[in-house]
Amino acid sequence: MQDDLADRHAPQRPPLQQSRRQLAPDHPRSTRDQNPHRILLLANSKPRLRRMSKPDPAHDICRHRCKIACPVPQPGYSAPMLQIFRSATIFLLLAAQPFPAKAELRAVLVGVGDYLTLDADLKGPANDVRLMAEVLVARGIAASEIAVLTSDITGLPAGVTTAPPTKAAIMAALTQVATRAKSGDTVVFYFSGHGAQTPDQNGDENGGSDEMFLPADAAGWKGDIGAVENALTDDELYAWAQPLLSRGVKLVGLIDACHSDTGFRALPSQSAVARGLAPQDLNVPDTLAPTTTAADTPPLQGDFVFLYSSQSDQRSFEYPVGNTGLWQGAFTRQLAEVLRTSPTAPWAQVLAATTATMQQGTTPQMPDGEGSMLASNLFGTPAPQRFEVRNGVIEAGLLQGLNPGDTFSLYPSAEGGTAIANVTLNQVDARSSPLPSGTVKAAWAERDQPAAPPTLQLAAPRIAVADDGYDYSAWRAALAAAATASAPADLTPILTEGTVALAGPDGALDPQGPHSTPRITVQADETPELALQRSLANAAQSLRLRRLFASVAGRSLTAQPPLQLNWQRKPAPDCGQPGPAQPVDLATDVQPCDQLWLSFQNTSGRDLDVSILYFNADFSITPLWPQRGLSNRLAAGENARAGFQINPDSAAADEDILVLAVPVDPGAARVDLTLLADPATQRGAGDWFSKRLDADTATRSFSTKPPKLLMIRQVVRVRPTLKGEH
Repeated sequence: MQDDLADRHAPQRPPLQQSRRQLAPDHPRSTRDQNPHRILLLANSKPRLRRMSKPDPAHDICRHRCKIACPVPQPGYSAPMLQIFRSATIFLLLAAQPFPAKAELRAVLVGVGDYLTLDADLKGPANDVRLMAEVLVARGIAASEIAVLTSDITGLPAGVTTAPPTKAAIMAALTQVATRAKSGDTVVFYFSGHGAQTPDQNGDENGGSDEMFLPADAAGWKGDIGAVENALTDDELYAWAQPLLSRGVKLVGLIDACHSDTGFRALPSQSAVARGLAPQDLNVPDTLAPTTTAADTPPLQGDFVFLYSSQSDQRSFEYPVGNTGLWQGAFTRQLAEVLRTSPTAPWAQVLAATTATMQQGTTPQMPDGEGSMLASNLFGTPAPQRFEVRNGVIEAGLLQGLNPGDTFSLYPSAEGGTAIANVTLNQVDARSSPLPSGTVKAAWAERDQPAAPPTLQLAAPRIAVADDGYDYSAWRAALAAAATASAPADLTPILTEGTVALAGPDGALDPQGPHSTPRITVQADETPELALQRSLANAAQSLRLRRLFASVAGRSLTAQPPLQLNWQRKPAPDCGQPGPAQPVDLATDVQPCDQLWLSFQNTSGRDLDVSILYFNADFSITPLWPQRGLSNRLAAGENARAGFQINPDSAAADEDILVLAVPVDPGAARVDLTLLADPATQRGAGDWFSKRLDADTATRSFSTKPPKLLMIRQVVRVRPTLKGEH
């Protein structure tokens, strides 16, 4: 079959090979091109329009302690989570247009960590609302216009109003802000805590699920009212939001919670917590059936934009922040950093920047967004990029994105000028960072380069099924030798089916279906110890690169992306003859045997060295582009394409493609980041990147800072269709 995506300027390609594991014949196989289990590389090419070049020689409990996770609807629930924010019942709030001169900014921030009745306490929400209040004040919202509902009011900005996060207090705060808001104003609603869902009882979800947030005084199911007592429901929020929108008020919703209900309890290590409760945790009757008669509830009309901490079938997590003892929602922490520093930019770009920086853990959490104002601009003004220094202490810390090992230039005034010193941080606390002893007196500090990522951390192993008949003695010995003591953990080893599954910090085994958690396979001539070492090396490299790319990538919030991407799919059921190419959203369901093609064009106005890496769920990394021997430099306006095929035996998984672009000067040495896919060759990507991979390097000063890396993340959601499904 001749590839019908081949550009007419590209060299003629032979037919696609029948073997699902063979590269196209004009691209010789190399060690780094060995293809892991997930995908098959297809022929790819780059037409040279201007010249021809010769080939170069995650307390992570999904934010709850009950049996919960947030991905799969329970039987009887026909709709995925977060319908509370979607289709006819979208109600959350985000805004976005340049404001009229007299428009006001107002906010209601809710953080529920201490539940009065439910056994579902969280550690992060109080810290989340504190951080969000600080960010909103920095962006220009008057403290007097911010209502914070939380059980811990310490450290809040002076002037904010406070109340406990009970149902009555939340409704009162929403009523008050609705009374004060006028046309042109922007109202921000933020919620951090647990979500839940019950069968739709009024038909507004078309037979799906009613979704809700759980205030501090939420209790279980109450039969005489036919609802979860004191829950904040989607119907109530819709009834509050639509009148505001009808009056011309802009609504902004920031949600760090999830509603799916297939999770698990926290591990003893308490390294991560998920946010969401299952119906059985609220004593919702098993016999409760959804209403099948659709209600006539129109969708929200007006100016709004909503950002969610995860996809509708994923969990949202909170994690401990360093060794401070503080917990923070993963989404809130990254979003706050983007909001704090971002200039005026569309909300869609804010979401993209937040998503790119959430490459810090092993548990999939892909933020989402929707609304009529996604293309409209962020409110307020950014905080200064420089941090104030008082008495030898930088007034910023872990919650502002700093880490031990970060390098800073110090200045005598906020105006900048010539740096008077360069330092590396040894200690970083939650909100402050002391300068090293003997540092010259300075007034301001600017971060030059982030620290190298930390090493991989393993949680204590656990067994999936006690006395399952397998002998795990060799695996236990190997895991004992590889054990680490630091927390939080990156991976949780689970003994199952005679081998080891490497779960995320939450310890969930196969949350997206059978074998969706990667297993260690002992290869020929390997012992369990060697197999574990190999697998952990791959995992460490994958996590290291994700964190590193996220930390050094420029956000490009004020400009268009440097590359224009166009994805297409050729369905190939049972890996037979593929069908015609069709547009595809890879973040929806991708099937085994699908052929996926990417066309990309350099729209940046300068030369770019482009590398594309596929991060598999089993922690292996596949270089997609360039293939060995081909140049990866795209001049302004040039285009190229790459293709690959999902393997037929792929299990359900959320995987990532990272499109990486490095701006370069004409004639500069090529930067090929696909060399980093192999841990053994991680230093082959040139001086631009190798220094960043060395935790002991001492050459991280401002004067040698390399060009920014530009990164576009594309999630690939593989969801095999089971036999009998249509």
